[in-house]
Amino acid sequence: MTADNRLIVALDVPNLLDAGQIIDKLGDSVSFYKIGLGMLTGGGLALANELKERGAQVFLDMKFFDIGATVTKAVAGIAQYDMDFLTVHGDPHVVRAAVAGRGDTDMKILAVTILTSLDRDDLDACLIQDGRVQDLVIARARNALLAGADGVISSPQEAALIRALPEAKGKLIVTPGVRPKGAALGDQKRVATPATAIKDGADHIVVGRPIWAADDPRKAALAVIEELKGV
Repeated sequence: MTADNRLIVALDVPNLLDAGQIIDKLGDSVSFYKIGLGMLTGGGLALANELKERGAQVFLDMKFFDIGATVTKAVAGIAQYDMDFLTVHGDPHVVRAAVAGRGDTDMKILAVTILTSLDRDDLDACLIQDGRVQDLVIARARNALLAGADGVISSPQEAALIRALPEAKGKLIVTPGVRPKGAALGDQKRVATPATAIKDGADHIVVGRPIWAADDPRKAALAVIEELKGV
């Protein structure tokens, strides 16, 4: 087995067929996968269950946000499938509802702080309060952890600041927006390299297109794993 479970590969493709081809190409180089909303209607939950049966770890990136009762019911429905990570928005009422829905299962509730595709201009357009993006991320991370989240999702640029929070002791930090050196940024705006993200306190990094869209996905995954060695 060559996999390093600090690397989570995002299967941001539309259906089971495309995802299956990527998984086959990656082979034993990857043991942890993220399945998001883009795959939900394309067999995402079925794929998640199949991956679990194969012994892989699964991160369901659903980013639930709704009234408390609805979030609790939705998370309870997901919890029965033995997934490893599930995302919800980091608003305290959402986090508390998700923790209640998770019950006594081992599924980790991860709170989204501010999406890695957003910058200050985007937040202004959404009427989000003034302030540096970093400061808002740190405040949302602290509030989510105090509400009971098992960890947070943030860009790698905020990982070190979140790790320094007293509330983050023993908690998970998972960072999308990770790009190997030379990779295209795509729609990500707050990025860092794999090694930098881990050095700055991330427990897991999420990499999608730079791996699955590569000419040789397995080679691309192994290059990231090699970069993580010794970190």
